[in-house]
Amino acid sequence: MTLKPARTALVLALLACGAAAHADSAPLAHRIVRVTLDGAATDAGTSGRLLVFAASADKAKAAAKDGKVEAVDTNPFQPKAVSVAGREVTWIAPGQSVDLDADGEAFPAGFSSLPPGDYLFQAVLDVGHDYNYSGRHGGDLISDVTPVKITAGGSIPVLKLSKRVPERDPWQLPPSAPQAVRDVLPEARKHAHAEVLESKALTAFAGHPLSIRAWVVTPPGYEQGTAKYPVVYVTHGFGGSFDRYAGTIASVWDAMSKNQMPPMIWVLLDESGPTGTHEFADSVNNGPWGQALTSEYIPWLETHYRMDGKTSGRFLNGHSSGGWATLWLQTRYPQIFGGTWSTSPDPSDFHDFTGIDLYAPNANAYKHADGSAIPLVRDKGEVIATFETFARLERVLGVYGGQLASFEWVFSPRGKDGRPMPMFNRDTGAVDANVVAYWRDHFDIAQRLRTQWPALKPDLDGKIHLIVGTADTFYLDGSAKLLKDTLDGLHAKSDIRFLPGKTHFDLYTEGDDRQALLKKISWEMYEVARPGQGKH
Repeated sequence: MTLKPARTALVLALLACGAAAHADSAPLAHRIVRVTLDGAATDAGTSGRLLVFAASADKAKAAAKDGKVEAVDTNPFQPKAVSVAGREVTWIAPGQSVDLDADGEAFPAGFSSLPPGDYLFQAVLDVGHDYNYSGRHGGDLISDVTPVKITAGGSIPVLKLSKRVPERDPWQLPPSAPQAVRDVLPEARKHAHAEVLESKALTAFAGHPLSIRAWVVTPPGYEQGTAKYPVVYVTHGFGGSFDRYAGTIASVWDAMSKNQMPPMIWVLLDESGPTGTHEFADSVNNGPWGQALTSEYIPWLETHYRMDGKTSGRFLNGHSSGGWATLWLQTRYPQIFGGTWSTSPDPSDFHDFTGIDLYAPNANAYKHADGSAIPLVRDKGEVIATFETFARLERVLGVYGGQLASFEWVFSPRGKDGRPMPMFNRDTGAVDANVVAYWRDHFDIAQRLRTQWPALKPDLDGKIHLIVGTADTFYLDGSAKLLKDTLDGLHAKSDIRFLPGKTHFDLYTEGDDRQALLKKISWEMYEVARPGQGKH
């Protein structure tokens, strides 16, 4: 589930929720925001999801470096901090304008509830309809951050879409990257190879070309030798993509060069798509990604690189949504992979779907049976946001690419409208038992183990490694405990670790080493592939 803080760094403001009007007050007038497409941004017409963000000017400037606010954006870990309104724009040409009713589709409330005061506004045209997943990225059109004084009955100035977001450099490191990673990146790049294969299975499903992409990182000495190497297939979490692997490439290669990790080939897979993370699952909505990976891409790679090419030399590692993907791949294709080390995976037992028992009678994604709100995000014991909060924000940002919608694109049956059937009602939170039954029969990993263990055991026993923190930010330790109970009940060999006090985001860190856990995992893998030759 990792809601990567790719756009968290852009969040520069805190905004208190507006006070609701009293029942006996006169209705508030709708606030209309006019947005114009400036010819300086593009010389062609376009379309997309128009979003307008608003934040308290004082709080935004106080939070910004040197008081300069460069962007106003949502923060998934402070979801009510910034107000946002949205609408679809089917077409807009340079010089044309569209009006957005900021009391229509809005979060956390319509802009008419904003208290009088000074604000900063910014407009974004999400041309790819993937803001929920990627935030602002190449091709999107944005306005300047614009001061706005909210007064009773006052109007909002026109916002001009005057800039185009540049394409992202895949070798651009995030500001948080340590200097050591920056120093080694130029050398690591020489050993990273972009491998793209158009998949016949995926292309046939989609009706247009679809490819699998990955970075293949070879170990020091690979170019001079003839030896074959074990391979680690890595899947990223929610918010990750092909162009966000630079830090991993640098860290992995540097660790291998210093013998902090064994010599292996690392395949850093891209599991992002327009609907979120496809998680290399064979889905009626996204297509046969698992089939394409195992029957097309891996055999193709093994003809181009000196890979072991056997079960005991193929391993899986992923975190969050990537953790679920690797856990799924290992249980779905146990004869292909020699073991998964899945960390903080998304729910593997839908009796605990981030705290929701989807199988309970009259299950609801928003409320417990006693009416209390179901939390989704916590930090240091404090609830940051509820499941309902995320669902409502996601709906305003757009119908594609959000974390909750992403689950449905992977797990749900296809509806009559050609889209995945929703697991829960976005207005009420009511869970659809029929959709959940489909989820259970096709993608509940614990259920798969319980019902198919005799057939799976010869190829799967001892290959499941799962590591999660007891203070996981998204409550994913709960589902992991249920998976452990299932495996223990089957008398299966498994390795389920709960790291005390660790969250979703510091699980891999020990002291100053952000990759300490990955180094341990890599040596455990190597011991399977090369018994007795690992680090002691």
